[in-house]
Amino acid sequence: MFRISARTVLELGSELISSDVIAFYELIKNGFDARTKSGVEVRFDVVLRKNDYLTLRARISTKAADLADLQKQALELTNADASVEALSTFTSLITTAPDIDALLDALDEGQARCNRILVSDTGSGMSISDLEKNFLVIGTASRKHAVEQALAAGKSESPYLGEKGIGRLSAMRLGEHLRIETARIDDPELNVLNIDWSLFGDLDAMLDEIKIVPTTGGAKESPTWSGTRVIISDLSEDWTERRVHEMAEYDFARLTDPFLDPKHRPRIAIYWNNERITIPWMSPDLLAQAHAKVTGRYVIEEGRPELHCTLEAMDLGFPHPRESRIVVVPLEDLQGAIIGEHSPIHDSALVSVGPFALEAHWFNRRRLTAVDAIGDLRQVKELQEKWSGILLFRDRFRVFPYGDDEDDWLGLDRRALRRSGYTLNKTQFVGRVAISRTSNPDLVDQTNREGLRETPEQYVLLNVMQYVVQTLLGGFLKDVERQYKSQKIDLSDARSEVNRLEERAKNALKKLQRLAPPEGQDAVEDLQQTMFEFSDFAARARARIAEVEQESRQMVEMAGVGLMVEVVAHELARASENALDALDRLHRRPVPDEIKANIETLRAEMKSISKRVRVLDPLSISGRQRAEVFSLNDLVRDTLEAHDAQFERQGITLNLSLPERSIRVRAVKGMAIQILENLISNSVYWLALRAEREKSFKPEISIAVHSGPPSIVYEDNGRGIAPDNRENVFKPFFSLKEKSKRRGLGLFIAREAAQYHGGTLVLDDAINPETGRLHRFILELPDKVIA
Repeated sequence: MFRISARTVLELGSELISSDVIAFYELIKNGFDARTKSGVEVRFDVVLRKNDYLTLRARISTKAADLADLQKQALELTNADASVEALSTFTSLITTAPDIDALLDALDEGQARCNRILVSDTGSGMSISDLEKNFLVIGTASRKHAVEQALAAGKSESPYLGEKGIGRLSAMRLGEHLRIETARIDDPELNVLNIDWSLFGDLDAMLDEIKIVPTTGGAKESPTWSGTRVIISDLSEDWTERRVHEMAEYDFARLTDPFLDPKHRPRIAIYWNNERITIPWMSPDLLAQAHAKVTGRYVIEEGRPELHCTLEAMDLGFPHPRESRIVVVPLEDLQGAIIGEHSPIHDSALVSVGPFALEAHWFNRRRLTAVDAIGDLRQVKELQEKWSGILLFRDRFRVFPYGDDEDDWLGLDRRALRRSGYTLNKTQFVGRVAISRTSNPDLVDQTNREGLRETPEQYVLLNVMQYVVQTLLGGFLKDVERQYKSQKIDLSDARSEVNRLEERAKNALKKLQRLAPPEGQDAVEDLQQTMFEFSDFAARARARIAEVEQESRQMVEMAGVGLMVEVVAHELARASENALDALDRLHRRPVPDEIKANIETLRAEMKSISKRVRVLDPLSISGRQRAEVFSLNDLVRDTLEAHDAQFERQGITLNLSLPERSIRVRAVKGMAIQILENLISNSVYWLALRAEREKSFKPEISIAVHSGPPSIVYEDNGRGIAPDNRENVFKPFFSLKEKSKRRGLGLFIAREAAQYHGGTLVLDDAINPETGRLHRFILELPDKVIA
């Protein structure tokens, strides 16, 4: 049997109660768990602040003045607004000291006895038995049992906010002495418990040697009174009126959900030496000044999760109408965006996380203005900064530390530092997430109240919120900006991305040189020359951008240049990754015909990229896209041939339907390959995602080439696309893939390439009866007869 040393209690308290606000939070929650009828009151009764006590004690110890002068100094340092009882006791101790040594003892006693924090409630109170069996049992399971029973019964509300049984250690952080005065309604007198925490500091004492016994003591204030008073003395910190005001302004104001109507917020009253300190509530006038916002609900209906969001843009700093968009993300898309492929998190966490609500109001701080109901510009900015952060609340009470100044739980600042231009910082947001103990039983606090435990459910909550704020809201604001504003784009990020991708492509070429057989070396050299051209063109593109900036050309031109650089980066990444896949296939199956097909595909893609880079320089005649006549049948066949090993590896069945007579078209061959490759890339991801979740699933890709007009009908049997996203999938940066693969440029590039040729690329509106979603893409080229 283990024995526990007494100082273990002190260690537990210091580890589990990490800050003063957490200590108050625990004590306040205990009052509401006791079903207090009039809220919870926190009273500071401070006669002599601790810093003054320490200064005065040093003077007395060194006998810097005579007794009368030191007594006078002590009385002059007292707070005249302290309670009459505390002032009287302290004054008596100081003035009756017969000598300086006795004065030192009187000062110590006065500081310990007369400075107090009182936390009181009018709840159910505790009996002698409750004090013995519950309060004095650290980690008691009494509330835990009640919560578990409520969960099992399917109740909508939890009977308790806290259940770990460690709240009583909060008093230890605040002061050395604790006195509990409590009673139930049927108790004839008060039940009292006194604890001197310094006794637990004895290094040699064992826990069972510290005797703490509750007693009865004194009549209740009225026969029907019930409740609890927690009296903490010999305070550990230096408490001042200013510090209490600051805690009320920030910490206590955010302790309960500030988005609730003040009439419905749990009542918490703070007093400094009998004077009520106002705890501010968040004015709806502040939220009315937001420039954009997202509100949403994560719901579970019949075991299927869905994310519902409403996105709104009110004023982004340029002329535009009030824009709004409703987004519904069903289970199939949540699996892709939140869980992804080969994730250690199981799909079941999308359900077990439980429902929750969210709202985030975004402010462009540079565009804030004075508001009559708030004040001038400075006051508006200070108020927005005060409430900034996206906070997490459980059953109306705060979950720490989410939303604190130092906390970036959604990674907004980290993401913003890596990006330029239009960014979302955490200080720009005022928002909240609302969960509950019964609806979200697996979102459990860490024991030290420093965040949620790392569980699959916590992962889902975090990633859903990041997806909502960073991807949905961020993408929506960019869409509005692209639609209504011509803007200058900072391309520093794109430049570094192009450099990184160029290095990857060079490495791929080096590997290709080592592995390709002799008959493929000419093609490798061709690719290498393309890479050299790419580097030269990228440098010229940057120079051209600088010229456009310097000459203040049209911002539309800059926007086009910036997007083109991102497109090039995307295509270079995809082409280099395809190159490595092709090398693996060549290494395993060195068949001459296959080598030629793979090399031709790679070369065509790389040439297309170089042509796209040349478009960045409108003065370059050699950079113009050049069309050629080729067989659409052969292009489709050759492109798919390069994926034979990949399809075989992933068990993908290819259904290819080609007309007997070859269809000849005039187009940029590399761009046509890009369209097909981007469709294939998406299919492979979503087919793998479905195959991972449905063991009996047989992935298929069906491609048919038609004439009159020349067209390719492309379809897979993966998860499909929600009808609401029929056009969204073609927007730049829209993606439902997991975070690490979320680029959102493939289909945008494919449609741009189709339109370049005067053709179209659409997602057919025919709904698949099995999935209720869209699966079929149609690429249509101009109907031009080519001899």
